[in-house]
Amino acid sequence: MPRITLLPHATLSPGGTVFEARSGTFLCDALLKQGVALEHACEKSCACATCHVVIREGFASLDEASSDEEDQLDRAWGLEAHSRLACQVVVRGADLVVELPRYTCNLASEAHDGGAAR
Repeated sequence: MPRITLLPHATLSPGGTVFEARSGTFLCDALLKQGVALEHACEKSCACATCHVVIREGFASLDEASSDEEDQLDRAWGLEAHSRLACQVVVRGADLVVELPRYTCNLASEAHDGGAAR
């Protein structure tokens, strides 16, 4: 299984974390399963940029971003060449090193339960 290394983030993962994720899993779901409270205001439908991440290693192993994802990324804070939306990244066979940006474009942080029924 691919290994995901999440670099330290001051509030969401102060010590960073390393974990394995099943190939075919969306990165957002894998992070949420690990207890990382990654924003996903549109409930993972590629309609916002709150789950913006930067892929520091393993970017070439990912499927190309769709035009919808690229349109949403234009709204992300701190956009970089290897920026992606975690709700659109499908983990494949390669290990990934992921950085969470310091800020999100979400004006109000919302508590999420990882997609469980409310």
